[in-house]
Amino acid sequence: MSVKIYHNPRCSKSRQTLQLLEDNGVQAEVIQYLKTPPTAAELDKILTLLDIQPRELMRTKEAEYKATGMDNPDLDRNALIAGMVNTPKLIERPIVLANGKAAIGRPPESVLEIL
Repeated sequence: MSVKIYHNPRCSKSRQTLQLLEDNGVQAEVIQYLKTPPTAAELDKILTLLDIQPRELMRTKEAEYKATGMDNPDLDRNALIAGMVNTPKLIERPIVLANGKAAIGRPPESVLEIL
């Protein structure tokens, strides 16, 4: 089974989710998304797997959300995805991909459903 986690080591939920995976014997490919952001195509696929819209994957309370204009209600899906690619801090974390499915680790235990 191939498992990926889009991880931020400074985030407690992300660290807890990674630990939970390890505790369950899962060897995940760790992608520090702030250093290696997902592409627009990867984010589009993640959104499809999660069955959510781009704003639902965005950290709307980050200062960068307003500073980059992502709070503009007229932005379409592609513009919002581009905003997350350009400012990866806006992406909610952690995201785990496994078995052709995706889950956000909030709470961390939610990722167990896709393993």
